[in-house]
Amino acid sequence: MAAELGFADANGLRFAYLEEGSGPLVLLLHGFPDTAHTWDDLRPRIAAKGYRAVSPFMRGYHPSEVPSVDPSQETLARDALALISALGASEAVVIGHDWGASAAYGAAALGPDRVSKLIAVAIPHPATLLPSPRKLWGARHFAAYKLPGAAKRFAHNDFEALPAIYRRWSPTWNPSASEFDEVRACFASPGSLDAAFGYYRKLSPLPSASLRARISVPTVVFAGLDDPIAGLSDYRRAARKFKGGYCIEEVPGGHFMHREHPEVFAQRVLKHL
Repeated sequence: MAAELGFADANGLRFAYLEEGSGPLVLLLHGFPDTAHTWDDLRPRIAAKGYRAVSPFMRGYHPSEVPSVDPSQETLARDALALISALGASEAVVIGHDWGASAAYGAAALGPDRVSKLIAVAIPHPATLLPSPRKLWGARHFAAYKLPGAAKRFAHNDFEALPAIYRRWSPTWNPSASEFDEVRACFASPGSLDAAFGYYRKLSPLPSASLRARISVPTVVFAGLDDPIAGLSDYRRAARKFKGGYCIEEVPGGHFMHREHPEVFAQRVLKHL
């Protein structure tokens, strides 16, 4: 059965989401440059295990509403908590990748009573990262995307920067051109690409309050063994931020490990639900 498209009002914004299954809620948050479709392989697997799997299009990502202001990390965390309530649930397992992982960390800190388990993919806890020449070079887009005209440059020549950023972050992956169809379609919608870049424009070098707090929710983090930027030592160092249990899953692949090796990734996730 194909995922159903739904809409919900949460934290002052209209969110679109893809949904499959019924049962306890599992909320899947995507990152950049991506959409809710990044979970198209995992979502039905979760649903088949007796869960309600919902992957929202993050704020500003079409067909979710484009906000009038750029969001802070705290706003993204509160989006996740508000979506749990808007979907009629009292709590959820929250799975986040990239910006979705940052939102998930914040949601678990702000609302531990509403996040039953946290699963973060490809992002060690941001408050524990130590700068290094390799990290600064690998994350140079954080500065570049703040510059005027960054979104327009990203869209140049039918989003030629899109596969390039995937190659940089997942160098062992050779995806087909169709892998990027949903992202191109999303960013072609008026305002959506600029809204996605707003996450970077608003990003502060100092961790927000929700990222400074220790997390009491049981947490699993997924580390890509081929990730050129985040290493296993970064995930191990982050253990000090968690007091409710902390587990590192080492899986093949880079930053987009869940799409590079979907079968292995899904097996590992499902055992934690």
